[in-house]
Amino acid sequence: MDNLAVLALLALAPILIVGVLLAGFRWPAKYAMPVGYAVAVAVALFVWQMDFTGVIAASIEGLIVAATMLYIVFGALLLLSTLTVGGAMAAIRAGFNNISPDRRVQAIIIGWLFGSFIEGASGFGTTAAVVAPLLLALGFPAMAAVMVGLIVQSTPVSFGAVGTPILIGVQQGLGGDPAVAERISVLGVTMPEFVNGIGFQVAAIHGIVGLLIPLIMICMLTGFFGPERRFRDGLAIWPFALYASLAMTVPSILTARFIGPEFPSLFGGLIGLALVMFTSSRGFLMPKETFEFGPRSTWGDSWMGSLEPAEAVDMSAHMSPLRAWAPYILMGTLLVATRVIPDLKGFLTGLAIPVEDILGTGISTSVQPFYLPGFVLILSAVFAFLLHRMKGEQILRAFKVSAGQLFGTAVALLFAVPLVRILIQSGPELNASGLSSMPVTLAEGAAAISGGSWPLIAPWVGALGAFVAGSNTISNLTFSQFQFSTGAQIGVPPESIVAAQAVGGAGGNPISIHNIVAASATVGLLGREGDLLRKTILVTIYYCLAGGTVAYLFIHGLGLNAGTVMLVLLLAAIALIVRWMLKQKPHLAADHEGGRGVSA
Repeated sequence: MDNLAVLALLALAPILIVGVLLAGFRWPAKYAMPVGYAVAVAVALFVWQMDFTGVIAASIEGLIVAATMLYIVFGALLLLSTLTVGGAMAAIRAGFNNISPDRRVQAIIIGWLFGSFIEGASGFGTTAAVVAPLLLALGFPAMAAVMVGLIVQSTPVSFGAVGTPILIGVQQGLGGDPAVAERISVLGVTMPEFVNGIGFQVAAIHGIVGLLIPLIMICMLTGFFGPERRFRDGLAIWPFALYASLAMTVPSILTARFIGPEFPSLFGGLIGLALVMFTSSRGFLMPKETFEFGPRSTWGDSWMGSLEPAEAVDMSAHMSPLRAWAPYILMGTLLVATRVIPDLKGFLTGLAIPVEDILGTGISTSVQPFYLPGFVLILSAVFAFLLHRMKGEQILRAFKVSAGQLFGTAVALLFAVPLVRILIQSGPELNASGLSSMPVTLAEGAAAISGGSWPLIAPWVGALGAFVAGSNTISNLTFSQFQFSTGAQIGVPPESIVAAQAVGGAGGNPISIHNIVAASATVGLLGREGDLLRKTILVTIYYCLAGGTVAYLFIHGLGLNAGTVMLVLLLAAIALIVRWMLKQKPHLAADHEGGRGVSA
């Protein structure tokens, strides 16, 4: 078969099937991914004519990669549950009690800054699950609390769980591709340096696109949930919103440039949180008028969940802030030390478990159990056991909570990653058809359709992957080689297209049904996924449009091109929206039904 359109469609079939089952039929990922894996095996065997041994070898490689991912995820979840069960998280949350009573300021400091730190430390949907109940406890409507938590899961997500979407998603998504090895050779860098370079591009794009996220977040907060439903009430504190944005994104970009992809969100969130908390306590850029939600009698029924604010989270502090933050401080210190001290890094990376020439196919991989972030995260949790004098019952509960949270992710990953590795390993080295691998075939079809405009489209593919799989990491694993190959096909730096993919994958997280359901459950808000999706999709649309434009301009520069046209259109759209906000009048009493505000 040599029909490119048919081959590209068949190569897309496993991913398309998964998307239809997840989004169309609302199957859980733990059921949809096995079906997608079965389709990938069938296409590989009967269309690409892969040797059965090659399919099994690629699947084994995928299981090994999935195990390393689960190792990191478990460490992140264990540390978070340890701090929650041991009372440290209550102390950390109590530290926010003296924040400005202005709800816009609270949303930015707790949602954007603390949320970015949590994303950098834990990732995998935990940010909204931590932020939402905290905001509920402070008096936010449940739906508003979840919306804020979901919007934050955009800019910092590419470096969540100490860089997993880049270190595992991108690196493993590109691993084993001869074209990638050739590109690395041309650039004269190592694979880790190549991945770090992609990480820096991702951080730079996020720094530009993410500049407006805190402002968009509070405009949506006041427009959808304010007493007068005015978006301009959020716009009123734009200096503080932009300052808080830069307080996170500037350290994030610098961290990505000089340290690596493990720490941008973690350090960006932590540095930004410390800086903004300090300056806010001295009144810097604080609003003169305090914004508050209307009386609860005017709240829409759809805004509220089954939990009362007091039930959402214990706001009392039972330990000092330093003692509560100590495990996170240890985690950050150890991670930095293992990445920047050459002798220590060399020792830990040398303790690798090689898996070479799987089933005689030439497929090889390795695991570095003591260098992977999972080891440091688990070590920090053990430190917390001792420092916080946790009882055996509490430790057991922390393990049970972590294991329970991991289970759903584990089933999906144990099929998703082998699916991806089959796609990647389906090239002529392991098939009898002579066809290029499935991602390369997809790239040829995409290049034929899009031409040089692909950088504008690339983030939408990443967002689709995140929406379907509920994970930026899986999106990057699935599409990185496809994006790389498309970049090579259209003659642009392929690593820049991969960066656009990672940015889009982060921008798609606010509409991930998995994240929406998980965050809603923490505040007792279930059955309102559609209402939330209709709000957060605005953020995803902005992120993909702006991310594609910035990526295009990074590649081609300003000039008479599609990127410049998109930039002008975006700036014009933003100007029109701002003008509309400034002219917006409060909703009238007719917007209320029986004394209850209707949901926006």
